[in-house]
Amino acid sequence: MSSFNRRAVLAMLGLMPLAGCGFQPAYGTDGVAADLQGRLALQDPTERDEFDLVARFEERLGRPNAPIYDLSYSLRTDEEGLGISAQQEITRFNVLGYLDFVLRDRRTGLIVAQGSTSNFTGYSTTGNTITTVTAQRDAYARLVVLLADQTITRILAVLAADAS
Repeated sequence: MSSFNRRAVLAMLGLMPLAGCGFQPAYGTDGVAADLQGRLALQDPTERDEFDLVARFEERLGRPNAPIYDLSYSLRTDEEGLGISAQQEITRFNVLGYLDFVLRDRRTGLIVAQGSTSNFTGYSTTGNTITTVTAQRDAYARLVVLLADQTITRILAVLAADAS
């Protein structure tokens, strides 16, 4: 026995305009992200945050095995104190991150995409030294993941626009 499912009908009606405009998911089998798997080489990392950045790119887009694009970047981070206790000690920090990037076609050397992304995370210092250092490292790692994901999204958008 089947019943009329109004939500399914509304969902199908909502997707119909996308079918007419040539919409194609970036992560679909024929999407831009599939074409970028293993095709993007990043500059060699030199510090912990850069290693985390490269690891996130490789997690999302695979390790470069036949790169056709080179990505150079400049990663900057900064901390600013937010919360202050009655004893005038900072109890919370914001970690600010900025990533400038340039994507080049490896064959021609031409710039395919460039830009900047920024984001922030935070951590508290209310525990002992070990928990504070752990929270700080975690905040930096989370920040780098956010910056990498934003950058990947921007690159995929540029490549998708160029492909259409």
